[in-house]
Amino acid sequence: MKKIDAHFAPSRRSIIKGAGALAAGVAAPAFLRVRSAYAAYPERPIKVVVANTPGGPSDLVGRMITAALQQSTGKTFFIENIGGAGGNIGMGAAARSEADGYTFLLATNAYSVNASLYHKTPYDPLKDFVGVCELATSPNTFVVKSELPAKTVQEFAALARANPDKFNCATPPIGTTPQISAEMLKLREKLPKLEVVVFKGGGDALQALLSGTVQLSSGSLPPAAPHIKAGTLRCLAVTGESRWPDLPDVPTMVEAGYKDFVLATDTVMLAPAKTPPEATKWLETEILKILNTAEMKEMLFKRGFQVRPKGAQDAWARVTKEIDMFKGIIEQADMKKL
Repeated sequence: MKKIDAHFAPSRRSIIKGAGALAAGVAAPAFLRVRSAYAAYPERPIKVVVANTPGGPSDLVGRMITAALQQSTGKTFFIENIGGAGGNIGMGAAARSEADGYTFLLATNAYSVNASLYHKTPYDPLKDFVGVCELATSPNTFVVKSELPAKTVQEFAALARANPDKFNCATPPIGTTPQISAEMLKLREKLPKLEVVVFKGGGDALQALLSGTVQLSSGSLPPAAPHIKAGTLRCLAVTGESRWPDLPDVPTMVEAGYKDFVLATDTVMLAPAKTPPEATKWLETEILKILNTAEMKEMLFKRGFQVRPKGAQDAWARVTKEIDMFKGIIEQADMKKL
């Protein structure tokens, strides 16, 4: 047996060190592959699903946010409107999409409402999505055409009570906070014959009022704001916690005598549950950057929104908390499950 010269014999320490280097050499490419997969993210256009038709509040926010993201990041974003079934069709489509970081959902409170309003939804509200960030919030409004004699909600209710077959109310899809607001008004004012006509989106509902198809619209502020400022429509009340700064003479529903009547339209960005964390974090960071700029705050405010720049954890906490909150409201309003 050949004797190994002790001078050249490897020590135990060098063997361990060499093995560690070999392991690192094998592991490094895999680690680098994971990092490089998102180093240039996004490498193709990002789709944001809006579960409503064009012209509504979520669509307005979505288009402003994606335009700003495109400008600030140099990446490509586009909106896909998928309305119908109170937003369930769009939310279900987003839930079933490939969780690769290239499809996100811009949702309103309907996400939480539908969990209790429908016997079954095409998405699991607690398991199919994760939060990315909060976007903006807007109070809902009760608006009428300016030529209608009613100046307050009570005056409108009196007219509707005296002419039960001539007064209808337009709302966005079932499960939206404006639609729930209309049902609550019917209950509080004892107007069982006030027909609530549901449309696919807030823009469609407002158009029905403008065309004279209905006499009242319950919707978020943004679509109605330009018409209110132009004098075409009159806002009877807002459903926010406080008066809207640009409408200082319009009372809140609480101020108008309707206790606990506070409902807003909130928008939030969600991602399919298995979306890579690197992708959701990137989008969260980029959105929060633009939401905190004076330009975006002013732009959203002019359209009837106030920014709500909160991260993924806070966004998801609000969404899940509202699932229980709206369950109580739906039961109180005696709304039938769909």
